[in-house]
This record gives sequence, structure tokens and C-alpha cells, in this order.
Amino acid sequence: MTSGFTHVRDELIHQGFVVGFYNSFFTTPDGEEIQRDVVKHPGAVSAVAMEGNDVWLVRQFRAPLRVQTWELPAGKLDVANEDLELTVVRELEEEIGRHPGTVEELITLHHSPGFCDEFQTVFLCGELSEVPTRHDGPEEEHMTVQKFPIEEAVHMALDGTITDAKTIIGLLAAARRFGV
Repeated sequence: MTSGFTHVRDELIHQGFVVGFYNSFFTTPDGEEIQRDVVKHPGAVSAVAMEGNDVWLVRQFRAPLRVQTWELPAGKLDVANEDLELTVVRELEEEIGRHPGTVEELITLHHSPGFCDEFQTVFLCGELSEVPTRHDGPEEEHMTVQKFPIEEAVHMALDGTITDAKTIIGLLAAARRFGV
């Protein structure tokens, strides 16, 4: 079913390192032209990286929030034409020093569809083997990497310790998969 809204044009306001800011114009089903603020993002991946009943989380500084947050290992799609599975493998190696033997798509989500087109694909990764970490940037160089029992991580997601949407959704999807 179509919405009846038609995209007319985008006007670039600013192109940042990761995202672009646009005035996007649409025609409504009634023929009125409207403008909406839109942030365009290349997309990202994240991993519920499991070792037995434990899940790996990272705690890193997030500039917009001005605090460190617990999150799933994740990264943006910043290598041209790189397959999503290869991206999540690369991110796990960079952030937690683990290479997954199994990679399975768990869920795809949009964080903030009211203003941003970013999608995030969350993968369930297992059979982890240790590899050298290759941190990318100061946030990763200074982050904490820690394993938690999946039950504890889910509790952190539900009690407000974890506030990152992809992490909450990924943990709950994995918990459902494992009957936690």
C-alpha cells in the first residue's frame, strides 16, 4: 500500500563526516508541498556476540550524550560496497578482538524514522575466537570491553542501565531466541 506522499527533491544543508542534513520536500495526497528535516546516514551493523551464555558489551564515550554508554559492538557502513556480514566481522575484530565463526542476521531496525533514514542490522555472532584488536579512533582506544551473562545484560537493558536502542532491541531479540 502506498502512502500517497511523493518525494519531490532534497536540498543539502550540510554534509558531515558521517551524515548529511537535508531539507526534503514532498507532495501530500492532497497536493500540498511540505518540507521536512532529514538526516541521511549510510547505515550500521551491530553484534550480539555470544560466548556460551555470555554476551560482549562495550562502554564508550558518546559525544552527543557527553557520557559513556554500554552498547553492543557496532559500526557504520563506512567501507564502500562492503557486505553487512563482513562489516560486522570487521567491527568485532576492531572493538572486542574476536572473530565470529557464525554470523546470523537477527533483526533490522530504524532508530529514529521521524527524521533519520539510518537502518541498523543486528547480527547474532557465535563461535568466537580471539584475534588482535584494531581500535579505530579515540573512543575505541579508551572504551571498556566486558562480557556479561545474557540474563544480566537483559536486566541492564530493562532497568535503564543500557539506554542505547540497538543494544536493547538486540539483547531482547537474542534473549527471546534463547528463551531467556
